This record gives sequence, structure tokens and C-alpha cells, in this order.
Amino acid sequence: MWYKPYGKTGKKISVISFGGMRFADPKDLDASAAVVLHGYRQGINYFDTAPFYCGDRSEDIFGAAVKQMKPGTFYLSTKCGVPDGGELRKSLEQSLKRLHAEKIHFFHIWCVTSLAAWEKRKSGGAVAAALKAKEEGLIEHVVISSHLPGNELRGVLEEGWFEGVTLGYCAINFPYREEALALAGRMNLGVVTMNPLAGGVIPRNAERMGFIKGPRDESVVAAALRFNISHDDITSALVGFSNVEQVDEACRAVENFRPYEQAHLDAVRRNVKESFNDLCTGCGYCLPCPQGVAVPKMMDSYNMKILMGQDPVQIRNRLKWHWNLKPSDAKACSLCGACEERCTQHLPIRERMKEIIDLPDET
Repeated sequence: MWYKPYGKTGKKISVISFGGMRFADPKDLDASAAVVLHGYRQGINYFDTAPFYCGDRSEDIFGAAVKQMKPGTFYLSTKCGVPDGGELRKSLEQSLKRLHAEKIHFFHIWCVTSLAAWEKRKSGGAVAAALKAKEEGLIEHVVISSHLPGNELRGVLEEGWFEGVTLGYCAINFPYREEALALAGRMNLGVVTMNPLAGGVIPRNAERMGFIKGPRDESVVAAALRFNISHDDITSALVGFSNVEQVDEACRAVENFRPYEQAHLDAVRRNVKESFNDLCTGCGYCLPCPQGVAVPKMMDSYNMKILMGQDPVQIRNRLKWHWNLKPSDAKACSLCGACEERCTQHLPIRERMKEIIDLPDET
């Protein structure tokens, strides 16, 4: 396993991190904990969980594994997405109990999906409560997890509250997250990338994604992971594992790994633009919307229909879990077409918006 410094914290973490959101059978505590322990024995030392993952069982799974790990040889990451400081404190204390831990090494201010949500984290006392818990020794490092576009996340990071960031970054969306990534590098923040496999989109579209493979890459999964950790500003790629075979595949991808040369990264960048010209890139040139519709987030969610077998349910799932939105939020759209006039890719935004509006909020 290869390890990189996590910003200015003095800690080195494995370039593959263990994400606790995709256990095959979360109800089987022992079997799930065994997968965690397998990752630990393979050299993974950063373990990421959160309340509500896997039917609210993920922290308990990691807690069962932690009891069999040597203290001082691993780092725990968990999260809280509430704005109220008192509620954050309760969530932290529950996480400590479930994880059988005296402290959380990396505690995330979680689900910051908009600048308005970020302001509520401050005004509601969540940020202050996390910093107070750090002073008390219950948290070592206060960090943030966010799906904000690069320019918005840059503004949040510039406020200087955090020692690290977990952000979405993969071979599909990377050109549009580089602004925040570059700032994190300049600020010497730790960076963990979530969804390096685009939530399964990359392996499910292996042929279409073949351009990310280098000459030594045996699969698009290996290539996608190597692509992420080739960036100097990225500390670790966070992978949600279901079984030991997936752990082994990810760990093999970084054995004796040499970072990609810039020429390969540039070639991937060109191919993203050429191969995904029917996808919204999230550039934001369509904004502002006269009706206040979050057009880039709606179109990003529509991307999932294109990439995941034309299943419209994927749109709703993306809106709900990635952006904290509902299809009905698109009903404010007046179909005026102002966004289409500004779209640099000339996407049929109004047609796609109609499809989103027609989706029920729930099944």
C-alpha cells in the first residue's frame, strides 16, 4: 500500500480508503466487519462511515472491526449533516459509542449541497460545536464533505475552517472540480475523493470509458483509481467496498504504481469532452435561471439516465442522494429557454426538464 500526507495534519493515509456505504449485507455484522478487517490487513488505514449509511448500520460494522484493530494504526472518519450545534454534539457522541472510539480522527461537516446549507451550518452552531469538540479532544481534525461545484466549494474552503475536504472527483467530472482541488492543494489541505468510480457508472460503461486506461491498466476500475491518485493534490480515493474481492482489486491497482504522466491526464481530459458531449458538464453558464431553478444540478441528475441504461429512476436517485432535491423542484421552470441560449453544449435543456418534472418524487 502507498501512503500520502493528509495536508498539514502530520498523518499519512492510504491512497485507497475504505468507504462504508456499500456492504453486501449490512444486517450481517460479522461478515461485513470481516470485509473491513480484510482491508485493514491489506494496508488500508482510513475508514469512512456516517450515520444512516446501510440502514444506519455502518458505524456499528466499523465499531465491530475496530475492536480487532491495533490502536494507533488506523484513522476513523465519520460525519454529521445537521445545522444545529446541539444536535451535532448528540450525533458525535452516538458515533463515538458505536465506533468504540475515544475520538474521531476526521470529522466531517456533511451534506453541504448549497451555499445556503453552508450558511446554516455556521448560523445553527454546527461548525462551532465541531470546533469545541476538537478542543475537548473528541475530534482531531474538522473537515468537510461536499458536492458543491468547484467555484462554490472554493469559496467555502477559503474561509479557513477546515483541515481537509472530501469531494466528488472522477474521470467523468474532474475538469469541473479542479478549481476547488487546486485551491485545496495551495492551502495544503488533505483531499479524499468520493465516487472515484462515479457511483458504478465507470465499470458499468467499461467500453465507453476505455479511453481512461493507460498501457499498463488491466481494467477501467484500476485505471479510474490510478487516475485519481495520480494527482498530487489528491490524498486518497474513497471506495465503497461490498466484498473482499473488490478490496483486493483496488489494492492491486496501487501496488508498485507510478503516477500517470501529464500527457495521459491531458488525453483523458480531451476524451471526456469528445466522448460525453451529450452530458451536462456542470459548467454553470446556463445560470442564473429567472425562476431560481438549479439547472446544472437538474442536468447533472439527467446525466444518470444517459449513463445508466436510460432508466429515469436514476434521475430521481441522483437528485435525492447527491443534491438533496426532488423532481418537483423543477416545476418552477417556465420553459423560457434562457438556459438553452447560454448552454455551451447546446443541450436540449427544456426537453430534459420536462422529463424531470413528470417524474414522481417517490416511487
